[in-house]
Amino acid sequence: MDTEEGPGSGRWTRRRFVGAVAGTAAVVAVPSPAAPPAGTPAAAVEPGAAAPPRGPSAPRPLYVGTYTSVDGGGTGIALATYDPATGRITGSGTLTGVPDPSYLAVHPDGRTLYAVDERQDGGVTAVRLADRRVLDTRGTGGAGPCHLSVHPSGRWLLSADYGSGSVAVHPIDASGALGERTDLVTHTTPPPGPGQQGPHAHQFITSPDGGHVLAVDLGTDTVYSYRLDRARGTLTEVAQAHTRPGAGPRHLTFHPGGRYAYLANEVDDTVTVCGYEPDSGRLTIGEPQSTGSDGGTNYPAQFVVTANGGYAFLANRGHNSLARYAVEADGARLRLLGTVPVGGDFPRQIALSPDGGLLFAANQRSGTVTVFHVDADSGELRSAGEPFVSPVAVCALPL
Repeated sequence: MDTEEGPGSGRWTRRRFVGAVAGTAAVVAVPSPAAPPAGTPAAAVEPGAAAPPRGPSAPRPLYVGTYTSVDGGGTGIALATYDPATGRITGSGTLTGVPDPSYLAVHPDGRTLYAVDERQDGGVTAVRLADRRVLDTRGTGGAGPCHLSVHPSGRWLLSADYGSGSVAVHPIDASGALGERTDLVTHTTPPPGPGQQGPHAHQFITSPDGGHVLAVDLGTDTVYSYRLDRARGTLTEVAQAHTRPGAGPRHLTFHPGGRYAYLANEVDDTVTVCGYEPDSGRLTIGEPQSTGSDGGTNYPAQFVVTANGGYAFLANRGHNSLARYAVEADGARLRLLGTVPVGGDFPRQIALSPDGGLLFAANQRSGTVTVFHVDADSGELRSAGEPFVSPVAVCALPL
């Protein structure tokens, strides 16, 4: 995240400032759905919001997160479809009623979409995709939630509060609705890194083996490993991995093999390869490497890795590019191949389509989503055409 106070607050922290001119946020993935308990409120859907199409060759759903409380921001979660062959995006309306939905995730069964409510009084909201009905909103217990993910079991929602430097766990019931928070942990050690006023939890994810959950904290220059009690939804810290002081780690993405991961360091404009031990949950952070930004002002945002583990792509905000890396030595090494202009301003988040054939970039300052064809054999990226316009696009979630 960058640092600033969440959209709903009066003053700005670095998260909002770095993204200025529009707001800030991130991403995950989403499919399709089931029917709601009587009496639950439906999210308003602006005209033209059609239900997600079906069929293997039909256009696929795309959800776009935004900030609703900034000048020129969106009014909710933008609804669209994309053509899997051409990458062309077509808008179909907006799902309103969710404030500042800057990061999105989907339940493993594809029926429920989850969004952070990135406000000072942070929350997470569940939306049933079948009828786009808001099931409920629960408080995270912290400020400015900027990331969330669903545990592979589908029973727990994990969220990271940037403003308060805390991580939270909420239970998910059979309908996809959220229960009251089962745990909240605030990062108190180590102390904040250079230039930071406190902890800033930026991401909370599950390891590929499912044995641990990991929290990336930009403010303390630390990745925390926890064991999640799958019966009670409580967290026990088991390890810490520290970057060099002032790196400002933002997002961690695992290689499909599960033994290595790639960390984007927002503040010092570097990336690192990390080793991971599934048994202990311990992460070992390697030496800093180039983002391809050539030394200009740049804030790396997020990695994605191809399903075959052969290539990795990094979003560079400032340089406004996508860095291309060859992944070598079974995931242990990244080799920078070069950069490609993203075709927008300030790519906050990137995501691959489920089939891996397309890469989507949400460009915060230009308010656009750009799309690229991905060659899985060569790692080449080719523009899929004109950008899709969406106010303060900070998260693009293709299903």
